[in-house]
Amino acid sequence: MHALVATVVHHPEDARILHRQIRALLDAGHTVTYIAPFRELGVTPWPTLTTVDVPRATGRRRLRALRAARAALAAHAPTADILLVHDPELLLVLPRAETPMVWDVHEDTAASILTKPWVPRPLRRPLMPLARQVERRAERRLHLLLAEDGYRNRFRAPHPVIPNTTHVPEQPPKRVSDGPVVYLGALSMARGAAELVQIAHRIRPHGVRMDVIGPADSEARPLLRQAQRDGVLDWYGYVPNDQALRMVRGALAGLCLLHDTPNYRRSLPTKVVEYMAQGVPVVTTPNPQAQGLVTGQTQGHCGTVVPYRSPDSAAAALLRLRGNPGLRYAYGRTGHRIAREYFHWPVQAAQFVASLEDWAGVAPARAPAARPDPGPAASGAVPNPGSAGSGIDPLRVHPS
Repeated sequence: MHALVATVVHHPEDARILHRQIRALLDAGHTVTYIAPFRELGVTPWPTLTTVDVPRATGRRRLRALRAARAALAAHAPTADILLVHDPELLLVLPRAETPMVWDVHEDTAASILTKPWVPRPLRRPLMPLARQVERRAERRLHLLLAEDGYRNRFRAPHPVIPNTTHVPEQPPKRVSDGPVVYLGALSMARGAAELVQIAHRIRPHGVRMDVIGPADSEARPLLRQAQRDGVLDWYGYVPNDQALRMVRGALAGLCLLHDTPNYRRSLPTKVVEYMAQGVPVVTTPNPQAQGLVTGQTQGHCGTVVPYRSPDSAAAALLRLRGNPGLRYAYGRTGHRIAREYFHWPVQAAQFVASLEDWAGVAPARAPAARPDPGPAASGAVPNPGSAGSGIDPLRVHPS
């Protein structure tokens, strides 16, 4: 099977798109053409992919990217067995082709409008019904994959759910670490960027560092840059997922500070599972899915839940963990065990590949032996001169 995969919004090395889905297709013996903004974000593609470079859609600058994507999709879709798009924006420029098409639904499209800083506030709620109409039209025309069970009720028909899980190491760390507190993932005010800075101010006098790993939107970026300049935290910007997970391993705790917004109420934050997979205790706000996982509704406690928008509570929880290595060890072991049993990506990878093969009407390929993760060198990440610890220098990565 030859799959055409496209995004103009996400980073070309997005964990779900590249490190999970595309890698699963390659490991299953299929070929992939990948349309993404490689040059603009300084990414060298994997040599095993056929790639098409397009501009990136950011903020209100989207027309040029969508025009380029329309041309690329029209040129490449007729020769593909299946087309997989990852952005709701691409639903507006799909080609007129017989190729089966799939939309991977990453988020609640309408609810996410409420937290996008580039959408003028007076237009956010009026645009939500339009987003729902786009979703209904897409359901009639395309196959859908859902990243969360909670997205099912937005659609009339059943669709496969491919959770946004992660690769979980076979063994957890053997000992606890006094490493930094970490945050991994995209940053915005609704994701707790302001609280991160406030927490860093509170824990720094106690000798606890904070590493922030991920790109920030236009509202959060100045706040994080200033905190970096003030020596309050280290902000690394975007880091390829495989390298970012190595930076997480050995952390004192991992933070998830989502606000109580409609877009986050029905989804499990991937960062929580990624912390657990690396044997790192979790400190999270009471997002329902995260709270249920962290407080033992599955198989045991693996972290602490703190109130929304309460940096004092989060800082206190982190300092308690620092002073109790035995608790950190227990949380880390429990989190790793749960992640390995329930959230190991290869389980979902098989369903993902089988769904695309079925929709494309092709037989499964002969899968080659599984390859190791390409790693930062093979993944095409542009190297950054930096510290000996992570190999990445804070604020010397691109600021997107």
